[in-house]
Amino acid sequence: MSEKLTMTFDPRTIEHLGVKMYSTLPPAIAELIANAYDACATEVTVKLSDDPKKIEVIDNGSGMTFDEINSNFLRIGRNRRVEEQAPPCKRLPTGKKGLGKLALFGIGKAVEIITKKGGEQIRFVMDWHEIMHADGDYEPKFERTACEADNTGTTIIVHDLKRKTNFNQLDMAKSISKLFNFNDANFVMNIILNDSEPLLIDRDLKFSDIEKQFEWEFPKSFELIEEEYDNEDFITGKLFASEKPLRPGLRGITLYANGRMVNQPEFFGRTESSHFFSYLTGYLDVDFIDLWDEDVISTDRQSLDWENSRLEEMQIHLQRLLKALERNWRAKRKELHVAKTRERTGIDTAYWFSKTPPNIAEYLNLIVDSIDDSEMPSEKQAEVVQAVHTLVPEYPYYHWRQLHSAIQGVSQEDYERADYLRAAKEAVIEYENIVKKISGLTDKMGTDLMRQSFGRDCSSKPISITDCTTDTQKNIEDGQQNLSVGVVSGFRNPASHETKKDLHPHIFSDQDCLDVLSLVSYLLNKLDSRKKPIP
Repeated sequence: MSEKLTMTFDPRTIEHLGVKMYSTLPPAIAELIANAYDACATEVTVKLSDDPKKIEVIDNGSGMTFDEINSNFLRIGRNRRVEEQAPPCKRLPTGKKGLGKLALFGIGKAVEIITKKGGEQIRFVMDWHEIMHADGDYEPKFERTACEADNTGTTIIVHDLKRKTNFNQLDMAKSISKLFNFNDANFVMNIILNDSEPLLIDRDLKFSDIEKQFEWEFPKSFELIEEEYDNEDFITGKLFASEKPLRPGLRGITLYANGRMVNQPEFFGRTESSHFFSYLTGYLDVDFIDLWDEDVISTDRQSLDWENSRLEEMQIHLQRLLKALERNWRAKRKELHVAKTRERTGIDTAYWFSKTPPNIAEYLNLIVDSIDDSEMPSEKQAEVVQAVHTLVPEYPYYHWRQLHSAIQGVSQEDYERADYLRAAKEAVIEYENIVKKISGLTDKMGTDLMRQSFGRDCSSKPISITDCTTDTQKNIEDGQQNLSVGVVSGFRNPASHETKKDLHPHIFSDQDCLDVLSLVSYLLNKLDSRKKPIP
């Protein structure tokens, strides 16, 4: 009986598990790369050709004999881990179901296989149309030729591609890199476009476009949460927070097992309304799930069976982790923003916010964070922060009163120390001293000084605020006198005789202080614009 290659199947199996499961290039190519890894290859090269349009995946692995092609490659739906002995490279096979080869018919109509092992090269072509018209058994034609005994490896070429547009080497490399996370120095992946130089596909390429701001390494960063999980020490990886919000396609945490993606980027059921999730990406290796007896990985390796009770425990733990990471991210970000703002503007935002009322500080924080998150150049950000600081400085209520410079000079330090009684008292004393100096009544003080310095009888008074010719102007003169007498008798005199303990803070608050300072500032402003004596 002559030897032949035979694939036994139901044509619908090829259609559903091949064409319909893999319709884009990266996952289909990934299946061939995984086969190369499982075959103990140390190097695999993906060659993309635009003319003629084809894809080649070349590896230097162990190759296949004629019998192995029949029993392994052409057999659909076998558990490789159960049926095969451990390979000489001691790698745990990344594939389980024996369906990866079907992925190729999702991207092309003809698959050419060239494999070398044991001094023999075998070449055969699987044709989609022939397979679909075969009656259960498909027998591709083959060629057998001799080769060097130590020349091993497999080349798979996909022809008659569905894709008509040209390839992009870097984009394809990044897409493939997202599907793998091998941490094996003895396995190298390259991609070539036409006659280009090889481009290395490694585990870092998938994050090469991200400006990382913060990084968390695992399992160490699990210390951020108190709760424990049995397999916590076996979860490794890195998560990153970017400086600017990520594009939606770059957000989320990818799970890998045994070097291959098993769950697309996501946040494991946590609500994504938080600002934090726009910045977070990274990967976690959960190799232990690949060792479970039950298969919890979907056939297309896009998701895990989160309904599984063992995976549910892991999901809950990852949700806790995300909650803790968000708190940690906000704290780190706040610290960094404070340092950056101080460097750019000389403004210590922590001090600034601490010296504003809580209701104002809350909005200031939001505004400054929004400025930091914006796409504005750093120089412009600094300019805007400085403008906001000018509008809302430390102790804003004090500055918004637009106090007279003389009052600021004697009250600001005490006010900022929250010694409101002394601040107001010093302001009234300063006003008295100025009135004494202008009026020349140096032997007078208190209410006597104010009554003799101001009043509607302008001709007999040393100070006139107005021209004192109309009733309105004379009323203003009386007002200056009465308010001056009032501020002295109503505040300075009691303040001179009552203890600070009795007046502050329940009777004399910061608001009371500001009101007194504003009144004295009003009186001084009137005094500055007096008609007599001429300033």
